[in-house]
Parts: sequence; structure tokens; C-alpha cells
Amino acid sequence: MRPLRYSINVTLDGCCDHRAIPADEDLHRHAVENLNQADALLFGRVTYEMMESAWRPPVPPGANPDWMEPFAQTINAARKYVVSSTLEQVDWNAELVRGDLGEAVQQLKRGSGKGLLVGGVKLPLALTELGLIDEYEFVVHPRVAGRGPTLLAGLSKQLDLKLMSKLEFGSGAVAMRYEPSR
Repeated sequence: MRPLRYSINVTLDGCCDHRAIPADEDLHRHAVENLNQADALLFGRVTYEMMESAWRPPVPPGANPDWMEPFAQTINAARKYVVSSTLEQVDWNAELVRGDLGEAVQQLKRGSGKGLLVGGVKLPLALTELGLIDEYEFVVHPRVAGRGPTLLAGLSKQLDLKLMSKLEFGSGAVAMRYEPSR
């Protein structure tokens, strides 16, 4: 069974709005490493549409620094699953996931391969509630946003985690990988 991993950038006050996080070369390089550890990405509708609008070719020349290109190439090539009850169709190397979320994700996890990587805010909350996430990575940035969506807001029960590793970046951000304490 392939693992389901969740990776999210978050500020010190728990904000996980992408606009509150400074983009830099080290973080994008790390994101490429995470993408390369997965066979497919799992997005909800909002995250899928945001990522597609930001990264799907053609991106206007000069729109992004050169160091973003490996991330752009990797995410464009990645297989994607999109959980949505409102979208009628998807493309960008994507497939819609419908029906019971728990059953659908269990089916994806039963596939062979390196793993699945989930991103976003609402879908990971639902997957956490279902106990389906095998690994959490929180990339904590030295910034206080003061507003915005917060990490796993509304979780119905406490989630205990065991630290597996940490990685410090030159920006002062720290990536911490956890697995659920079961």
C-alpha cells in the first residue's frame, strides 16, 4: 500500500495561505523532492484550480524566476487526482475522484508505487478526520501572518504526531516530518 503524505507551508501562527509564505529557491527545490517521492498528487477543487492557473503551460516568459522551472516541469508532468463534486471534467493530467472520500482514497492508496502527495487545506482536514494520512510535513516559516486560513482548523479530535525528521532552510523555515502516533 502506498503512503499518503501531506505537505504544507505554514506561518508561526498557523496560517497556511500561500500568499503569506515567501517563495524561494530552497523551498521550491524541496517541493520538487517531495513531488518526486510521489506517483500522483491529490487535490481538492480549490487547490487544483489554483495550481493549474499558476503552473499549467504556457506560463508567460519571465513570469517566474528560472529556479522555479524544475518545480513547474515536475508538477506539470505529475499525475493528479481531483476530489470534487462540482467540477464536470478536469485535464492537466488529472482525473476526477467522486463518491465516498474514504473509499476512493483507500482505493488510490492500494495502488502500487512510491506514494501520494496531498496539498491544500480543506481536503487534508477531511483526510485527517478519516485517519488516512500517513505522514505530515509542516514547513514552518518565521513569519506571523495575523490572518488567513489556519492549519487543520476545525479538527474534531486531537491528533498526536511523532517527529520523524527535520530540515532547516537558509530562510529560517524548518520542515518537520511527522507520522501519526497510533
